[in-house]
Amino acid sequence: MKKNIVLIGFMGTGKSSLGRQLARRLGYRFVDTDSAIEEVTGKTVEQIFRRDGEIRFRSEENLLAQKLAGQSGLVIATGGGMVLNQENVELLKQNGVLIKLWAEPEVLLQRVKSKKRRPLLRRGDLRENVLRLLQERDGYYDVAEFTVDTGKLSFGEAINEMYRYIKKKGYLQ
Repeated sequence: MKKNIVLIGFMGTGKSSLGRQLARRLGYRFVDTDSAIEEVTGKTVEQIFRRDGEIRFRSEENLLAQKLAGQSGLVIATGGGMVLNQENVELLKQNGVLIKLWAEPEVLLQRVKSKKRRPLLRRGDLRENVLRLLQERDGYYDVAEFTVDTGKLSFGEAINEMYRYIKKKGYLQ
């Protein structure tokens, strides 16, 4: 059974864009967890946060993690907060290899300047919010077995680095 490739990391690290391309290269199906939740609920992530609250959104993430744990041959781009719930981590690890995408705060700030679709950044100072969330999430992304610095590598280099690691570890069977 093909292991899922699960991309974790803070918002703006490139999980969706890199994940989509990695899935093409591997011949896997791509799943963006935020998009999947929007499809199931019929609401945008922003609407869920605003109308139903963060707890409801995290519940939807958990239900999706349960569903994805039983599948294979996926590249999964998680929302930045998916790994805050240890149960989600355990579910995703059942048939997945977790890869952390990372970038320096200054790089992230440039990438998330447009606050659209980023409910946790909508209010207050962007820099303060990003730095606070990074501090709150410190250590959570360390559950990954491999890290790729998307702030230092080009898009193609990041894809190649992930591909080489997955192949070297024998996860492509």
